[in-house]
This record gives sequence, C-alpha cells and structure tokens, in this order.
Amino acid sequence: MKNYYAVIMAGGIGSRFWPVSRTRKPKQFIDMLGTGKTLIQATYERFQKIVPEENIFVATNESYADLVREQLPQLSQGQLILEPIMRNTAPCIAYASHKIQQLNPDATMVIAPADHLILETDVFVNDVTKGLECAESKDWLITLGIKPSRPDTGYGYIQYGKSASAPGFKKVKTFTEKPNLELARTFLQSGDFLWNAGIFIWSAKSIIQAFQKYQTEMNEVFKEGVEVYNSDREAKFISGAFVRCVNISIDFAVMEKADNVYVLPTDFGWSDLGTWASIYELAEKDYLGNVSSSANNVIVYDSSNCMIRAPKDKLVIVKGLHNFIVVQSDDSLVICPKDQEQDVKQIVTDVKEKFGNKYI
Repeated sequence: MKNYYAVIMAGGIGSRFWPVSRTRKPKQFIDMLGTGKTLIQATYERFQKIVPEENIFVATNESYADLVREQLPQLSQGQLILEPIMRNTAPCIAYASHKIQQLNPDATMVIAPADHLILETDVFVNDVTKGLECAESKDWLITLGIKPSRPDTGYGYIQYGKSASAPGFKKVKTFTEKPNLELARTFLQSGDFLWNAGIFIWSAKSIIQAFQKYQTEMNEVFKEGVEVYNSDREAKFISGAFVRCVNISIDFAVMEKADNVYVLPTDFGWSDLGTWASIYELAEKDYLGNVSSSANNVIVYDSSNCMIRAPKDKLVIVKGLHNFIVVQSDDSLVICPKDQEQDVKQIVTDVKEKFGNKYI
C-alpha cells in the first residue's frame, strides 16, 4: 500500500447550496447531512481504509487552508496541495500528480471530490482498491461509473464498449456532458451508459504521460517544478505556475481525448450532493414528506414535501407550503419551489451584482 495515494479535491464553492454554503465556508466543510461529520471529514475517513494516512492529500484553494487544518488536524503541511487561484480540475490534478511523483515515482493514485455521499463504504473501498491494483500494473486511465437508476439530467454520462482484459473493467467509448431528459432516457434504455462520478484512478506516470500528450503546455509548466516540489520553495513556484494554466476540467483536457480510458461499473450508493433536492431525497422525512434539519425549532402546518433548514437558534414556522425549499442562514433566507432550485446559482449571481460580496 505504500505506493497508493489519495487526492481529495476540496476547492469548490458550492453555490447551489447558498445561503448555507458560502465562499468563506463551502459545503465540503459543512455537516450537510446531519451526521456529525463534515463532508470532507467523511471522505477522509473512507480513504483511511484504502491508503496510508500519510499518503492522503487534500487539494484546495489556499484561502481554505485553515479550514482544512481545522477539520483534518492530522494532515501535515506537506499533505496540503494549495491552489493560488481557481483553475478547474485539470491544473489541480497535473500539480498533484507531479508533486506526488516527485515523492514516489511508483505512485498510483485515486482522485475524488470531497463533497460526495457514498452510502456503502465497503463496496467503495473494494472498488477503489481494485482500481488501484489494476492501474499499478497497466497504463490505464480509470474512472468509476455508477449504474444509473433514473434518467437524471444533472450528471455526465460514460458510454462503455467491450470488456477489458481485467475482469469487471470496460473500455470507454464516449463521455457526454449533462444531457436533456429525452437523451438521458435513451442512455438509460440502451444499458451501456453509466453516471460519471468524477472519481479517477491511475499511476502518476500514466496521467503525466497523458498530460504531456494532450495538454503539453500545461504539463511543461508543472514539469518545471520538479526541483522544488515538497520543499519550502514549492508555494512560490506554484503561485506563478497556475496563472499560466487554462481553466479546464480533467474530462475536457484529457479523458475525452485519451484512447486508454477504462471504466469500472459500480454501485456504492453514490450521490454528488449537487442540489438541495439531493439532500431532500436522502433525508428522513415525516409522514407528510417534510424534511427538517432542526426539527426542534421548526413548526409545520398544512405543508408537505418541503425541505426546511435553519440555524438552531432560529424559530421557523411554515404554513401552507407544498414542494418548497426553505433555507435560512444567519443573514439570508431563501424560499423557492423545489422544481426551480436550479435557479439558485443565478440568484447568487444576482445577489452579488446587487450587494457585492456581503451575502456571498
């Protein structure tokens, strides 16, 4: 296991969960599910079962470094991969891969978001371990694909083809970004599409070769740092490196271009927790379908199928609402029909335009 590494990506701002998720404290640092653990803490605990603790890294914006240290005090400074500016997942992964390869040329790594829900930890551990064992011996870029249960338009899809030489793995044919409902239904009926969970497994050598082939300029930027990674000169180098990188996801940058991409179909009770509706679906409901994260200070009259969340020191009375989201933070309140919650991202943009960063 000494050659196995995990990189937890924790740099997003979670704007769809506004006003609870804020720029200063995004959703990955919040106990969104009422479990007593924040999402990043739960993710870290899963990877403790797969790789040595000293091989777990967290990639995040440097403005969240203190939050990571507070919630995961066991991490050393060297286990923080701090991004000076947001540049999407490709530069982050390129940086992490070069940094880890400098530590261990034989490294094989799993890359995963900090803010996803995984209900069946044992299945997840087995599948990731299977992926690491495979990537250690093969020049494969591996992703985990979730067997879809419904024609969801909020996820990307992976189409797979023939079985690979390793049992259980499939050759990837295509990636598709979030489809419309009709296309999503077609994908589900075809039987050869999976949800893209955004979890990747590969050797440091394989992914760096892929960056060199498909994102040559970006890879050259991070190759320049080989002498400074894991030293006190790393931060200064990275502050200059990131501004030279394009803003692009790993899917667009590498995965959709490479011809050595394989998927492991799986089902470990996964959700990307992308919207309040996803929290609602997972939460325990009362007999009228209402969900309250703080039942002691919420009174509901003649209401059904509502998602209600408020600070413990706030009293909330809801009457005559059906299929609504009611979310309050210390200084903001959102009341929105559940089927229009996709507008929250635009609402955040409008709030920022009108009030600046005061409520963001």
